[in-house]
Amino acid sequence: MYKELNPLLHSQLRLAIISLLASVSEAEFNYIKEKTKATSGNISVQLDKLKSAGYITVQKSFRDNYPLTTCKITIKGRAAFEQYVQDLKTYLNL
Repeated sequence: MYKELNPLLHSQLRLAIISLLASVSEAEFNYIKEKTKATSGNISVQLDKLKSAGYITVQKSFRDNYPLTTCKITIKGRAAFEQYVQDLKTYLNL
């Protein structure tokens, strides 16, 4: 029996963001933008969705008078990501 894949993580950009955050302690907005090659607006929307789900935290501050957004994966986000990977493995019979 196949489990439904987490629709929040099944989005290509959200999956890219959460997998990126799972591999680092934290990431700045521009780093996420550089790695995903997505637009600032699209990343902002997807970060809001991940934050609303409790999968990431978003800290806004300033560095040299410029806005700085830093993101971290939460325990809940890591668990959801790991479950998503397990569900994919089930689909692939791994």
